[in-house]
Amino acid sequence: MSEIAATTVHEAYAFACMKCGYGWEQSYEIEHHVDVHGHAFVVYTANGERVPSPLSTPTCANCGGHVVRIMREGRVAGVQELLRRQRTPRAAETAGKDRAVSAAVVPDRHRKLSDLFHPFRRG
Repeated sequence: MSEIAATTVHEAYAFACMKCGYGWEQSYEIEHHVDVHGHAFVVYTANGERVPSPLSTPTCANCGGHVVRIMREGRVAGVQELLRRQRTPRAAETAGKDRAVSAAVVPDRHRKLSDLFHPFRRG
């Protein structure tokens, strides 16, 4: 198929599996093309390899599940940073004080990424 026009944009998304709680982020180069017949098509690449659209059929790399929440970039990284900070001794001390103020503080052994995204679930 010959093409007559192409533009490339860079986008990143955050993903969270609602089945196993695995979270990840991925950047994409999205090439918008128009063929010689005027039909538009899109090509997604990640890490230099062509991949299917992450918006149409997301699959969890951890469990293979297809119930995956797609969010703006930074959401998973932000939660992972929160969990990392809570594992430090100083953060654990602070979390103990905050526990009286916020019911959201849960011991690390009970935390899963999917628990932190619970407000986004339908139900």
